Amino acid sequence: MKNVVIVGIGLIGGSFALDLKQKYAALTIYGIDKNEQHLDEAVRLGLIDEKATFEFLDKADLVVMAIPVDATLEILPLILDAISDDTIVFDVGSTKEDICLSVKDHPKRRNFLAAHPIAGTEFSGPSAAVAGLFQNKTNIICEVEETAFKLQEIALTVFKDLGMRIRYMNPKAHDKHIAYVSHLSHISSFMLGKTVIEKEKNERDIFDMAGSGFESTVRLAKSSPAMWTPIFRQNKTNVIETLEEYISNLEHFKNLIKENDFDAVFNEMESTNHIKKILKGIQ
Repeated sequence: MKNVVIVGIGLIGGSFALDLKQKYAALTIYGIDKNEQHLDEAVRLGLIDEKATFEFLDKADLVVMAIPVDATLEILPLILDAISDDTIVFDVGSTKEDICLSVKDHPKRRNFLAAHPIAGTEFSGPSAAVAGLFQNKTNIICEVEETAFKLQEIALTVFKDLGMRIRYMNPKAHDKHIAYVSHLSHISSFMLGKTVIEKEKNERDIFDMAGSGFESTVRLAKSSPAMWTPIFRQNKTNVIETLEEYISNLEHFKNLIKENDFDAVFNEMESTNHIKKILKGIQ
């Protein structure tokens, strides 16, 4: 593997670039991004060696797609059109079903591996790239059987070399489960931030009174709307289902407080404390 092209030089794409450079010294990493300033910044930060265009894709051994999921639907078929038969392409999108369907009948479907590394921060852009971001993180692979074996081996070796744990899942199950553990938490964070901003018109009060609990809970509200709006659109059915369940639980909790049933409030929180053991077990 000599030439890697990263499409989308932001947090995830840039972090892949950092780790690939560290792991494979002989690689040359090229960047493609619609934002020319991002490319200039990525070169300046040493994330990529050179800028590239789609015309270069036939020389790539590996292509990493790290762009919003709506753009992936449009651009993935074009990338598959442009690559050689020996190139492996993987995406990192937070939805999988629509992306897999978009290339279901593409002649080079065998060159694509649908992936979702569950890693990231609330920041965006090339300067947000973090070395070691993927270490000990889970990477969900969908429809691995649709990818040519010799090509999936290349991608899986890269994932393991970067320290990721691999898990296999079908796209529909992925989108359903990720709605609960990722998409809902982002919506909750955005709406908590909205609620507090609307209530506390004097922002100084928010900053003075906010403790670590508020800060950690609202952290995801700093995430990019340009990235998350397409995710919610593509996973609309599952997101609505999780929101309905979440709202039902909030209403139930509110009613317990209204009814002064604080024994039940205690029991609700105590039973939910079990999540500590669950999360400890997957770390």
